[in-house]
Amino acid sequence: MKLSHAPFEKYSLVLLVGILFVVSIGGLVEIAPLFWLKSTIEKVEGVRPYSPLELKGRDVYIREGCYACHSQMIRTLKDELERYGHYSLAAESMYDHPFQWGSKRTGPDLARVGGKYSDEWHVAHMTAPRSIVPETVMPGYPFLGKRKLDYDDISERLKTLREVGVPYTDEQIENAKLDIVAQTKPDTPEASAVAARYPKAVVRKFDAKQGDVTELDALIAYLQMLGTLVDFAKYDASGPNLR
Repeated sequence: MKLSHAPFEKYSLVLLVGILFVVSIGGLVEIAPLFWLKSTIEKVEGVRPYSPLELKGRDVYIREGCYACHSQMIRTLKDELERYGHYSLAAESMYDHPFQWGSKRTGPDLARVGGKYSDEWHVAHMTAPRSIVPETVMPGYPFLGKRKLDYDDISERLKTLREVGVPYTDEQIENAKLDIVAQTKPDTPEASAVAARYPKAVVRKFDAKQGDVTELDALIAYLQMLGTLVDFAKYDASGPNLR
């Protein structure tokens, strides 16, 4: 049986219907299987929800537009692996709403910045970037160290995130406000509780100033956590390795 394509060439409406039909079939083939999969993200040991202080720091990061110049997506290209470290895993962003992947970089990728620099370096860099990197175009954020962190709504934030799949427990939600302060007060029983609820959480006064928790404390806590949760040597031994 010979099919004529003349109607598709003569009538734009027929062509449009044909396009929609073909695209619909392709979409169903790609999308339908996802409804039968429990998850499309490979589970990786070590990934956890953000601590309340890290979460507030991430809010500051997004509010100040840091994502516009810094990606958090290391691709599998050799030069990226050599500069930044292990390629990014989807599981690392499974609790991000929204995730911070991207390819636009005015500044370096931050997916593995945790532990790369000291807190003092971050304080100086955020306060006066050109005192650390003379050629940088990054603006300074000296006001972050002077602003008291507003976290009155943190318990509600955790509840909301739980509604979209972030597995915060009742205990974590109940202690959210206490955990923000406790993460900046090492050598206290409360700090030990934070470490128990959020493994590998860094506990210290990040801006090195006595007094209230600041937005700079929160931002540095977030940065110092990035890329530190997964043991990549262990991951590579039991999973894919594209290096």
